[in-house]
Amino acid sequence: MEAYLDNAATTRALPEVAELVARVMTEDYGNPSSLHGKGFTAERYIRTASERIAATMKVDPGTIVFTSGGTESNNQALIGTALAYQRSGKHIITTAFEHASVAEPLIYLEKQGFEITFLPVESDGRVAPETLKNALRDDTILVSIMMVNNELGVIQDIAGLVKTVKDYNPEIRFHTDAIQAYGKIPVLPKKLGVDLLSVSGHKLHGPKGTGFLYIAEADAKLHPYIHGGHQQKNRRSGTENVPGIAGLGLAAKTAYEVLAGSTDHGASQGNTYEMVSELGRWFISELKTIDGVVIHGDRGTEQQGVVTGSEQPVGETQLAAGDTADATYSPYIISAGIEGIKSEVLLHALEDKEIYVSSGSACSSNHPGLSDTLTAIGVDKPYLDSTIRFSLSRFTTREELVYTIDVLQQLLPTLRRFTKR
Repeated sequence: MEAYLDNAATTRALPEVAELVARVMTEDYGNPSSLHGKGFTAERYIRTASERIAATMKVDPGTIVFTSGGTESNNQALIGTALAYQRSGKHIITTAFEHASVAEPLIYLEKQGFEITFLPVESDGRVAPETLKNALRDDTILVSIMMVNNELGVIQDIAGLVKTVKDYNPEIRFHTDAIQAYGKIPVLPKKLGVDLLSVSGHKLHGPKGTGFLYIAEADAKLHPYIHGGHQQKNRRSGTENVPGIAGLGLAAKTAYEVLAGSTDHGASQGNTYEMVSELGRWFISELKTIDGVVIHGDRGTEQQGVVTGSEQPVGETQLAAGDTADATYSPYIISAGIEGIKSEVLLHALEDKEIYVSSGSACSSNHPGLSDTLTAIGVDKPYLDSTIRFSLSRFTTREELVYTIDVLQQLLPTLRRFTKR
């Protein structure tokens, strides 16, 4: 059988999303800037997508700017904000284990004269509020901290960190990369208090090449990242990707209906959050029984993105409201160190059995090296290049996970026997 466990890299698009994209490409293909019927129809698709996405986050549709994906959203948020506010200061704060689409734009800005502080993280991957507070300065203009880490699944207390920043200076902009969070856990920007938030469509069963940037204030200063035709109120020029935007809007709407356990959606729409959490807990408990396997963060099976000590289901008053003190990990991402076997070797051995996983962030696969994320949390050296990321989706089945455990139990002794010491 096939077991696709690389959903943090990309997810398969929903059939209804694919159908909608195809229809817009072949039937309702007008340019949304055109002043005729087909143009108006195309513009309605964009407006509908904006309204659908805004409804999932309880924000105004005017705060949504469509982009080509998470990387562009992060670049636009960081570079656009830095250039817009540089007269107020040139100091920016981030963490030591952000995704490359955050780290690389900041390195670029550093070369342009900005000063970047890379905060260390605790052994569990979380940023200590006191560490952030001590890094803040009078010339700090921007803080960027991801909501859910793409390699470990650790959930940051974004609301608490935002409060730390705003208590120091409410004019400092706060950006969060929510690419591994949106569509999987509640994300309410107003309750979190963030100024900018990035999302990618293909992480939530939408089309590749789609995403959006949430900008809290309609008149917020943001230096244009792309120049041209003044589309999207001059915040992102270029003819809009109407098919992709329509598909993204539908994927977002469906994701949050399923997350909430809507009775309108059955098994064909996938598991609810609670069901994914249960699968993740079982999978971690089974991985821990295999000799030489460690779970990074060694998260307890009761702490997978749920608020411990409470039977209340995940909702807007918990994770999305920033009450994340005990909500430590997303159940969708599991990082496991495999003693004595290089990640690449195991990855291809699993591929031969039609099990698809990752050795870390897919965006960094063309530039292999030791993971900054694992290094940042102090993972022991033998596991730095011997770690596999298993990432689930709402369509992951227990059968896939059982098959994966069975294959690992068979493969690992053989691979270790032939691995050069």
